[in-house]
Amino acid sequence: MKTPYLFHGQDAFWVTPTQHHLKVTMVSESDRQISAIFVRCEPDNEEELLDMARGETCGRLQYWHGEIPLNSDIPLTHYCFKIMQNNRQWWLHAQGVTPRVPGKEAHFKFNRRDQPPAWVKQQVFYQIFPDRFANGDPSISVQSDEYCLRGDERPTVAKAWGAPVSDYHEGNGPNEFYGGDLAGIHSKLDYLQTLGITALYLNPIFTAPSNHKYDTTDYHQVDPHLGTNAQFADMVGDLHQRGMKIILDAVYNHTSVDHPWFDKHQRNTGEPGAYNHPTSTYREYYQFDGDSNEYIGWKGISSLPKLNFSNPAVQDFIYAGEEAVIKHWLQPPYQIDGWRFDVIHMLGEGAGAVNNAHYVKAFRDAAKSVNPDSYVLGEHFFEATQWLQGDQEDGAMNYYGFAHPVRAFFAGLDIAYHRCQINAEELVDWLNEARGKIPWQNQLTQLNQLDSHDTMRFLTMLDGDQDTMKLALLMLFAYVGTPCLYYGTEVALEGGQDPDNRRCFPWERTEQPHEMLDFVTRLIQLRKSSPALQEGSLQWLHAEHQQLAFARTLDNTFSLCLLNNSDHAKTLSLPIWQLGVEHAVLQDLLTGDEWQVKDGHLAITLAGKEGLLLTQV
Repeated sequence: MKTPYLFHGQDAFWVTPTQHHLKVTMVSESDRQISAIFVRCEPDNEEELLDMARGETCGRLQYWHGEIPLNSDIPLTHYCFKIMQNNRQWWLHAQGVTPRVPGKEAHFKFNRRDQPPAWVKQQVFYQIFPDRFANGDPSISVQSDEYCLRGDERPTVAKAWGAPVSDYHEGNGPNEFYGGDLAGIHSKLDYLQTLGITALYLNPIFTAPSNHKYDTTDYHQVDPHLGTNAQFADMVGDLHQRGMKIILDAVYNHTSVDHPWFDKHQRNTGEPGAYNHPTSTYREYYQFDGDSNEYIGWKGISSLPKLNFSNPAVQDFIYAGEEAVIKHWLQPPYQIDGWRFDVIHMLGEGAGAVNNAHYVKAFRDAAKSVNPDSYVLGEHFFEATQWLQGDQEDGAMNYYGFAHPVRAFFAGLDIAYHRCQINAEELVDWLNEARGKIPWQNQLTQLNQLDSHDTMRFLTMLDGDQDTMKLALLMLFAYVGTPCLYYGTEVALEGGQDPDNRRCFPWERTEQPHEMLDFVTRLIQLRKSSPALQEGSLQWLHAEHQQLAFARTLDNTFSLCLLNNSDHAKTLSLPIWQLGVEHAVLQDLLTGDEWQVKDGHLAITLAGKEGLLLTQV
């Protein structure tokens, strides 16, 4: 039997909280014979089925209204809809419509207590790897052989801007420096504003021997080869004056072996470090095997010793104390707007992630105690559902729920770069499953990226196919979640796996007309000017083979995204009546072309590799 049209959005039109209840609305086809609809919830962990009242009829749409109690024992309320039709029943839930009751992970979710910052969903983020973005002060650049990263091994290598990055197998990835710095970033704020960027995410900037700086030696100082604390404060002040935001990378799971607490290479002239000194004050900051020099490193990597979070001194330094480092950078004179917590899912007591949820919540509480509107973002390469129910992270780097499925659809690759071709139906199933497991407000503040400093650049995955890259970029800016560009994407910067994905920004490409730059600038402008794209509900209208169509709806407005990932033209007939529209003129916001909606349908032919973003004129 054909699945009926049933829909429940999650913006304010569909979901309205009161002090103790949640008012919910859903919609069906007006000519569909339905005997009853119930909204199912579980107050006190026991099922209740509450009647939905038949409401207004608008053309082919029949609205239904109901109210459920908010759970009093926990912040999270789960619900879904049971639709009775003759001898059949259908269930409407966060992952779609099925003929049986869904598992609880697929229910709609509302968190009455823990909400992410409202500002996040309005942003367009831009990720910068500082050493490769812009050199504003050559006098502080790392010099060749200035120091070694590992004892007397891995001497620094200074390279000319734009020179090729060494191959991964050469082993020089962490010790090659190109001279990018804070002064360079600050000097390019006009460029970033013209592009339309509203928020920056910087890879680590604190003192560390490597170029990537995930091996911290001083959590309170900007690395002197990047600039000074005062320079950073000035830059943040300028950003805020421009109405922009900034978040920093927080690397609190492990330190460098050169951190004074550890001091593996015995460079510290003060208090002895933990390595080789069983009686050191800092011995319990790490996890040694008795009095030996055997210790636990992150993923077994000896240069990154894991911190011991069962030690109160470590807790106080990182999050619990009044001067804890998480709080320090959120306070004046810096006042950053949030943290991206590196490998936060691995942090815990002992070798593993024991009591991980406790510490993630503690990190959240520490940040929110200084700035309740700060953004708490977690790095998770795989599924992050358990961290995204509202009480731990506001959002995650959305690899599992966006980057992975989008990569499979457009590039035919999985996260391990194995072949993985999926069609549009499979893409929608994947996206729905990932998105539906978390509350709506957290869906909106997921950080969506096509690529990052940890992945091959998306354009390189596509073998340089810029037509397909434009489709993926359109998906990035039209889909649910907050978009983030990895630096250089807007000028078609390519790069293979780490470290080749960290090439220098080719500034010469911004000095002449550039098709990709113009395209990205236009997408950013459209995203920023459309509340529907920022926080509107998602409605799928078509998903078959290599063609995809979905709408973002808010109030009485919508944006309609159409994608043809095939090389061949395809004619679609889209049920625009599901958006409450029977007759209208739709205009493509990218080209200005127009189409007619007749009798609730849009007949449209997409050229090969064509993407459109339509709205009602």
